[in-house]
Amino acid sequence: MKHDLQGVKLLGSPGLSRRRFVTGIASGTALWGLGVLPGLSMASPPTRIGPATLRGNRFDLNLGYLPVNFTGNNRMATAINGSVPAPVLRWREGERVRLRVTNNLAEDSSIHWHGIILPTGMDGVPGLSFDGIKPGETFEYRFDVKQSGTYWYHSHSGYQEPLGMYGAIIVDPKSPDPVSYNRDYVVMLSDWSDEQPQHIYAKLKKSSEYYNFRHRTASDLWRDIRQKGVAQTWNQRAMWNRMRMSETDIADVTGHTYTYLMNGVTPDQGWVGLFKHGEKVRLRFINGSSMTNFDVRIPGLKMTVVASDGQNIEPITVDEFRIGVAETYDVVVAPSDDSAYTLFAQSIDRSGYTRGTLTPDAGWTTPIPEMDPAPTLAHRDMGMGMDHHTHATSGSEHKAHSQQKMTGMKTMNHESHHRGEQVLGKAGFGSTREIVHVASERGPHVDMRAENPQSGLHDPGIGLRDHQQKYDRRVLTYADLKNLYPTADAREPNREIELHLTGNMHRYMWSMNGVKFADAEPLPLKYGERVRFTLVNDTMMTHPMHLHGMWSELETGEPKQIPRKHTVIVQPGSKISYLVTADALGRWAYHCHLVFHMPGMFREVRVS
Repeated sequence: MKHDLQGVKLLGSPGLSRRRFVTGIASGTALWGLGVLPGLSMASPPTRIGPATLRGNRFDLNLGYLPVNFTGNNRMATAINGSVPAPVLRWREGERVRLRVTNNLAEDSSIHWHGIILPTGMDGVPGLSFDGIKPGETFEYRFDVKQSGTYWYHSHSGYQEPLGMYGAIIVDPKSPDPVSYNRDYVVMLSDWSDEQPQHIYAKLKKSSEYYNFRHRTASDLWRDIRQKGVAQTWNQRAMWNRMRMSETDIADVTGHTYTYLMNGVTPDQGWVGLFKHGEKVRLRFINGSSMTNFDVRIPGLKMTVVASDGQNIEPITVDEFRIGVAETYDVVVAPSDDSAYTLFAQSIDRSGYTRGTLTPDAGWTTPIPEMDPAPTLAHRDMGMGMDHHTHATSGSEHKAHSQQKMTGMKTMNHESHHRGEQVLGKAGFGSTREIVHVASERGPHVDMRAENPQSGLHDPGIGLRDHQQKYDRRVLTYADLKNLYPTADAREPNREIELHLTGNMHRYMWSMNGVKFADAEPLPLKYGERVRFTLVNDTMMTHPMHLHGMWSELETGEPKQIPRKHTVIVQPGSKISYLVTADALGRWAYHCHLVFHMPGMFREVRVS
């Protein structure tokens, strides 16, 4: 049954479809010089120090087109105040901020304050929170800042975010900061393509592996035969062929088209952050990319992680961490003043990297490390678990599996709300229920189901699992995260919502429980209730899931120190649970933050 948005105009256009609301279409015409971009000028050659910082509680933000050149080719970006990334906004906890946003674009626009807890009308999602900002108009966002930490802001309209409309937010605490440091830097990671985003999406729809240049070759086959023998190699090849999937399909969009940026600076140039003798430096990592999960390390320098998604955690020292799209991590480092250090962020599929230099002298250089070997998918990434049992739903196998699994299956609604026959697990420890695949997951729009998904808490992720043994690099996992303060809401969950992240990779179709956003009804929450969300990833892609308006409290087995996040990575073929206190009335977006997955892998959450 299709869900009606009750007459709300999506992106301010009566005829705009729900699909276009999420995917959008970037303007194909550069309107520079037509008199609609006051106060902006041609982009100067990029500096190596990143965007400017604006402080206070009143801001004027102008949205407009900006000529840029990251690759040697002139292109047009969508920018805020003539800057890509946008200026860093520095607020103070406890103050009321006012942000006047003027739209100088030729299409409707918006700004979403990612991770900021605020009233629904200020959240900035066209069609849910408000009508959007029409060309030539100004919208004033007003809200009280009730938190501190590192966050970010970006357009929630069309493809404006991947075209440059994103920036960092730092909220200084009103109480003494529990983190000790002498200076801090924002480290904004992002991806840029000279191709228009709608062209990238069109290519993926025609061939989902268009940007994957790491398909298996004859030499790979002979290597596997030497290592595993003919029988095992044959069985593994047959399995992948039956599923019409590729074990090298790690990222949809790769370094073939993307240039990876750090604070808007290309890896050829490298961003520079200076420090002085004896200083501790706080690095506020933000993944503002549209499609790229990064693995971050600083060779020769330990990182003490002190905050996750803006929330203080018990400090944990690591060598490396994965940062999903839209996540933030704050780390503190103590560099030596006789050395320079490379901040190195490689893409999850190892098709490219971005980098910067932390140095006491701007003239010093430091070696750029080699990227790690490109990873490949394995049994656990298909949800096989320990018993190597899974289903690939294609051809005649789909029909047979469907008949088998439907026999004796419990009747459930399409979002798995009602499972009262099973006891809820204790708060903080995650779901104890048996995973159930609902009827809507069966069809040509779903090409895989994880029948025995394992918890993603202790898994550092594909491409990082052997780094402790191989490189003596400790990698952060979600299991390491403990809130610095006691859990604010210690209640047990009163119910559980199980959602499956689904798709057909071959057709490049994405959904939740096999239902795309255009056909989905809202998820209803009752104001004040405590709910467990259990996400099961039925795909072999890594999905960063973002719930607007409320904290996602990750169940790591520490009920008294549950870490709060606004974005949660769900590893391929795995499951993860978090608690949500429905303390924010209104209509909220809930979606995968990969921009080309968002059209289908999206829900509206209604709190009433």
